[in-house]
This record gives sequence, C-alpha cells and structure tokens, in this order.
Amino acid sequence: MQPTHLPDIARALPKAWHSTIVGRAAGSQVKVLRMDDRAYPDEVHDFDEALLVIDGCMLLESKGQVQRVEAGCMVIVPAGLPHAVAPGSHGTLVIIDR
Repeated sequence: MQPTHLPDIARALPKAWHSTIVGRAAGSQVKVLRMDDRAYPDEVHDFDEALLVIDGCMLLESKGQVQRVEAGCMVIVPAGLPHAVAPGSHGTLVIIDR
C-alpha cells in the first residue's frame, strides 16, 4: 500500500476537467481531476456519484441553484439528477462512482 497525493496527480493531468482513475474500492472507481475556472456542462448518471473537493472550491449547479462546495466537503449527487459545474470553480476534485 502506498499513499496517493491527489493534488499532485490532478496538477500533472494534461487537461482540466479530464479525470483519471486512481483506484477502485468496494465496487466503485475513485477518480481525480483538476478543476479550472471554466464551466462543466450539465450531465446526468444512472448511478449515485460522490463529489469530494480536496482543495479549492466547486460551484455545483442543479435545479437552477448553485451550491458552493468548499475544500473538505462532499456532495452525493443522486442517480437521475442533472447537475453541472458553474464557472469559477477551481482546485482538486475526487469523484467516486461506478
């Protein structure tokens, strides 16, 4: 077992908003990505998705509302719920999904 420093992995990715799988646990994949100031378009999944902000801030948009998710906080997006990321987000995001 080796520790994984997620911000370093995110910074080394060639593009923002393109995740890489850093591991798998309990049937889920754990991904990391680097957020930048650009918006990320609306998406919807047929599975629950956990979004964990490691550093920075994510502006999560759903149902016409924007929620500020600070470093150290996590949001579980239920299956079937359309969501997007508003402009101004930045930092390291971990995504846990299947």
